Amino acid sequence: QLQLVESGGGLVQAGDSLRLSCAASGRTSSTYNMGWFRQAPGKERELVADINRRSDSIYYADPVKGRFSISRDNAKNTVYLQMNSLKPEDTAVYYCAARTVGSTTYRYWGQGTQVTVSS
Repeated sequence: QLQLVESGGGLVQAGDSLRLSCAASGRTSSTYNMGWFRQAPGKERELVADINRRSDSIYYADPVKGRFSISRDNAKNTVYLQMNSLKPEDTAVYYCAARTVGSTTYRYWGQGTQVTVSS
C-alpha cells in the first residue's frame, strides 16, 4: 500500500507562487508515475500535471502550461508541484496521486491540500 500526504497549500494573492509537496510512504514511489489533480467547488476533478518515474515524460494541462512545474525526487519519495503566477481560477483542493507504469488509472490518492488564490 502506498500512502501519499500533500502539504504546502495555503492562501495567497494573485501572481504569487506556491510549492506543493507530496510525500510517499509504504512503498517506494519511484516505481509509480505520479500526478497532481485539482478540484474546484462545483467542478470535476481534473488532471493538472503528470510525471513518469524517470522524469523524462511530463504532461501539463493547458490552463497551467508555462506556470506550473512538476518534479520528483525519488531518493526522498517526494513529488512537487511548483505553481507560479497563480490566478484566482487556480483555487481548488489539490491532490497527489500515483499510477502503476502502463496503467492510466490512478490507484493511490492523498487527502488533498487547499490552495486559495485571492484577486
